[in-house]
Amino acid sequence: MVERYDVVILGGGTGGYVAAIKSAQNKQTVAVIEKDKLGGTCLHRGCIPSKALLRTAEVLATFKKADSFGIDVESSISLNFQKAQKRKTQIVSQLEAGIKGLMAKGKIDVYEGTGYLKSNKRLTVNLSDGKQKVLQAKNVIIATGSQPRALPGLAFDEQNVLSSNGILSLTTLPKSILIVGGGVIGMEWASMLHDFGVDVTVLEYSPRILPTEDEAISNELLKLYKSKKVKIVTSAQVDATSYKTTASGVEIAANIDGEGKTFKAEKILVSVGRDAVTNGIGLSNTNIKLDNRVIKVNDKFQTDEKNIYAIGDCIGSLQLAHVAIHEAITAVDTILKKEVSRINYEQIARCTYTSPEIASIGITEAVAKERGYTIKVGQFPFSGIGKALVYGATEGFVKIIADADTDDILGIFMIGPHATDMISEVALGQFLEATPWELGHTIHPHPTLSEVIGEAVLAVNGEAIHM
Repeated sequence: MVERYDVVILGGGTGGYVAAIKSAQNKQTVAVIEKDKLGGTCLHRGCIPSKALLRTAEVLATFKKADSFGIDVESSISLNFQKAQKRKTQIVSQLEAGIKGLMAKGKIDVYEGTGYLKSNKRLTVNLSDGKQKVLQAKNVIIATGSQPRALPGLAFDEQNVLSSNGILSLTTLPKSILIVGGGVIGMEWASMLHDFGVDVTVLEYSPRILPTEDEAISNELLKLYKSKKVKIVTSAQVDATSYKTTASGVEIAANIDGEGKTFKAEKILVSVGRDAVTNGIGLSNTNIKLDNRVIKVNDKFQTDEKNIYAIGDCIGSLQLAHVAIHEAITAVDTILKKEVSRINYEQIARCTYTSPEIASIGITEAVAKERGYTIKVGQFPFSGIGKALVYGATEGFVKIIADADTDDILGIFMIGPHATDMISEVALGQFLEATPWELGHTIHPHPTLSEVIGEAVLAVNGEAIHM
């Protein structure tokens, strides 16, 4: 028996379930095929569980400096990692239950199993109970996400060589760890594990950590982490073939400026990016094309099969949950023949949940110069903000890059307390084409951390008050 739907969504992660809800709200009959759990990577293996543990690390770090706030702690402070893991699991379970409730509310059919395109309108589902279903769809949205990328020659065993999936399931913390990759995921884990008391060494292939961020942000984080005794090695070309286990853990060699060096630790975390999941879903039975293993789409997220759309990590755009959400909304609106606007990926905020936090939007100073802009830059430190002193977190700054000819804001970069919460103000400002003058003359309440934004945008024209 064939089940018929207006929209069938392959993948129940953030983009997939949002597409399902949006479709159901517009009176479409909808099915979601998910092989694991609703919520996908973000909820179960990424955003939420890692941030739950990062919050534990933040609380622990705050307790350790309680004396500076005039608080005497009677007994020693220690981490109960099992309790932290339990809390993480409870948060994930609560959110998963919420998504299931939304599926039921929208009368969305959820098929637990793997989906396979037999044509542009027909899918087979191999259900987890061993049965099979056939679905007929007027429209299909592919939202299969991504998976951790292994270092060639160094396979994940999730015992000694960990992926960002496997490390979330640790029952005990290692005494030491090597993190291969100093991008967003690698640096978040470096931050968390250091605060948990683990001896951390980061090996980054590029000349600097967080290589996609503005260089000033990378340099500031490097300076702060070196002061915390986190060992960071850049321009490190790891030799996967040198990996071996030892009586005390693992070791691996890396070429650094032409010289070989061996690094040892209890475990290795490999965080060198994520690969789109596009194999085994039947793309060969359609006219859909791949480009470097990601699905090719237009600016409405249509593939070369005009009734099949693709969103999220599997299309190679910014691998961020909030990006997938808006790609999902655009795809559904296109199906509904509503007017849609092209997503400007340079106007999407990017957040890194290290300590201190990092948030940015727009292009870096280097990219602005490469594109031929004449720029002006404003920067203001958190140490000049009263609330940052009160809060006990004065590290970092806000940097604004503007076009000297048009006064358009090109990029905003923050490193400091609650940066990921404050980025939305400047994101809205950039979206509405606000100038530094307009943001600077927006009255920010005192005392708040947000005053740093007002000062930084005024600094673009040399008008910062407290500098």
